[in-house]
Parts: sequence; structure tokens; C-alpha cells
Amino acid sequence: MSGPSSMRTPLARVRNLGASHSGTSDFWRQRLTAVAMTLLIVPVVVVVIMLIGRNHAGAAQILGSIPIAIILLLFIIASTWHMKIGMQVVIEDYIHNEKLKIASVMANNFFCVAVAMASIYAILKLSSGV
Repeated sequence: MSGPSSMRTPLARVRNLGASHSGTSDFWRQRLTAVAMTLLIVPVVVVVIMLIGRNHAGAAQILGSIPIAIILLLFIIASTWHMKIGMQVVIEDYIHNEKLKIASVMANNFFCVAVAMASIYAILKLSSGV
């Protein structure tokens, strides 16, 4: 209970997101990225199949299409964001040493951003035909 002046019910306190001010936002973000990846997986698989056996010029020609590049970029963003949230939940749940937890979350964030940036760079470079 937060004190005699509070007439809020437990549900009202939960909806106010509590002391962490994050509530279930990570849960919903992870579900949103999962839905996005589910919707994008078929076009991504089709693009990957189209790229099989192609040389650099052939891949650049396929990826030079703006809709294909956008689909791949959206998939990369959704999947790396999903990966970041999922690993952060695992880290927060199973690492109990506070310093190690903070270092692990920072490493997770860095790794996910690095993977996203490298992938986005590769797609943009290939799609520009350079």
C-alpha cells in the first residue's frame, strides 16, 4: 500500500506502471516485432531464394528494387529489436549480480545495434549497386 492518502486499487497501481515506469511495454514491443517478422518472413524467404546462386551483380540487381530493399530493412530492424528485447529479458531474469547484469545489458545493446547497422549497411550498399 502506498499510504493512507491513496485510494487506488491494486489494478490502478499496476496500470500506472509502478515504480519502474515500464510496465509491460517490453512484452508488447516483443509481440509487435514478432507479428512484423511473421508478416515479413514470406517475402524475405522469397528474396533469399531469388538470391541463391547469383553473383554480386545479380544480387545488386535484385536488391536494387526499392520494395525489396525496404522489406529486408524492415525485417532486419524488427528482428534485431526482437532479439535485443528477448536477450534483455533473459539477462534481467537470470543474472543476479548487478554489475554483471548492467555489463551484459550494455553488451547486448551494443551487439544488437552492431548487427543491425552492419546488415542495414550491406543492404543499402548492395541496393545502391556500389
